[in-house]
Amino acid sequence: MILKRKIYNKLLLWKKECNGSKALLIEGARRIGKSTVCEEFAKNEYQSYIIIDFAKKNATVEKYFTEHLNDLDTFFMLLSAYYKKELVERNSIIIFDEIQMFPQARAALKYLVADGRYDYIETGSLISVKEKVQNIVIPSEERSVCMYPLDFEEFAWAFGENLLIDYIKECFEKKMPLEQGMHNKAMLLFKQYLLVGGMPKPVVLFIESGKNFSPVDAEKRDILNLYRNDIMKIKSQYRSKVLAIFDQIPGLLSQHEKRVIFKDIQEGSFADQYEDTFFWLSDSMISNECFMCSDPNVGLSINEVRSYIKCYLGDTGLLVSHAFDENELLEADVYNQILNDKLSLNKGMLFENAIAQMLTANGHKLYFYTHYSEDKHRNDIEIDFLISNNSKLKYKLFPIEVKSSKNYTTTSLLRFKEKFKLRIGECYIIHPKNLCTKDEVLCIPPYMAMCL
Repeated sequence: MILKRKIYNKLLLWKKECNGSKALLIEGARRIGKSTVCEEFAKNEYQSYIIIDFAKKNATVEKYFTEHLNDLDTFFMLLSAYYKKELVERNSIIIFDEIQMFPQARAALKYLVADGRYDYIETGSLISVKEKVQNIVIPSEERSVCMYPLDFEEFAWAFGENLLIDYIKECFEKKMPLEQGMHNKAMLLFKQYLLVGGMPKPVVLFIESGKNFSPVDAEKRDILNLYRNDIMKIKSQYRSKVLAIFDQIPGLLSQHEKRVIFKDIQEGSFADQYEDTFFWLSDSMISNECFMCSDPNVGLSINEVRSYIKCYLGDTGLLVSHAFDENELLEADVYNQILNDKLSLNKGMLFENAIAQMLTANGHKLYFYTHYSEDKHRNDIEIDFLISNNSKLKYKLFPIEVKSSKNYTTTSLLRFKEKFKLRIGECYIIHPKNLCTKDEVLCIPPYMAMCL
C-alpha cells in the first residue's frame, strides 16, 4: 500500500526549480518513509533510477567513490553495470539512501552535481549530528527539506477521507462548527491518529488488519527499540543522558507543567549539562523540543530560554506504546478507553503531544510561555504553545492552549491576551468539542490544528 505524502509535491518543485543544479537532502527520523517516497518519485518522474543504500555497507560501491571520482565516465559506468540500470542523461536520478552512513558520498555531490548529467536525492537520519559530518565539507550544491511522520491530513487520506479534510478546512476558514455527525466522525479519526500515529508501517498495518491495534503496537515497539539501539551507538559521554531523557519522556509529559526539571532527572543536574542530549534527540528528529519564550515579541527565538524546555516525542502513536508496557495496554484496554473517552490519566499528555507534532509538521518551531506571580506564589499564566505569522511588517503572535477535557477555564489565556494585546493576532483553545467562540477566544477541535 502506497501512502500519499505531501513531501512528494516538494520533490516535484525541487526537480522543476533546480533542474539538476542542486541535490536534495531529505532529513527525518528512522522509519518515516523517506526511502519509499523517494523510490516512488524516481519511478514516476524519471526514465531510470539507482538506489544506493549505504546502510548495507557495500565495500565495492564505496570504493567507486574513493577511487573513481576523478573520472566520472568510469564512475557512472561502474555504477550502471553494478546495479544493472542504464543511466539516461537528464532523465535519471541516483538516490543516496542513509547518506549519514557514508559521508564521503555526501562530499562527492559537489562534483557530481557540477557534472550535471543526473539528479541526486539523499536521505538521512541523524544527518547533521556533529560526528557524522566533522571530516567532510558539506556541499553548497544541496537543498535540504525535513520529512516527518504522517500528519493528520495524510493519515485521513490513507482512509480515503479527502472530502472530510476539505470540509474541515472550509469550516476553519469560515469559523463555523462542523455538522455534529461529521464532528463526531472527525474526532474518532483523530483519536485513531493519537493511537496509531503517523509512522507509515503501523498505519498500513492498521488499515490492512481491519483496524486491529495489536500488530500496530508490536510494530511501534520495534521502532522504539530501533531508536534505543541508535542511542546506544552514540558517544559514551552523553549516551546515558540521552537514554535517560528518552525513557522519561512519557513521565515528563504526564506532569502538570510538562517541562523538564533537571534536578528530578539526577540530583544536582543543570540544563547546560544536557545540551548535547537535547541536540541529539532533536537533531535525530526523534523528539520535538519546545523552549520557553521569556518575552513573546518579534522573533520568538531571540527571547528563548533554553534552560526551560519541554520534550515531546516526534510521533504520538509511538508515545502511546512508550508510555504503557504491553500488559498495561491489554489489561487496562487503553486503546478502547481513549476511543470511548474513558481514559482520564495521560489523555492530556497525548493531546498536547499530538498538537506539538501537528504544529511541527506545519513548519512551526515550538515555544511556550509561563509567568510566575510573586503575589500568588505560583504561575498565573501558562500558554502551551506560541506560534507567529513570521511577517516582517505585520508581526502577530498566536497563543494556543490545549485542553483534553470538555470543562476548562480561559483565565490564563485571557491574562496573556491582556498583557500582550498589541502583539496578538488570534487566541486559540484546542478542545474536544466542536468549534465555538468563548470570551473572544476561538475554540477549535484538535483535528483543526492542521489548519494553523
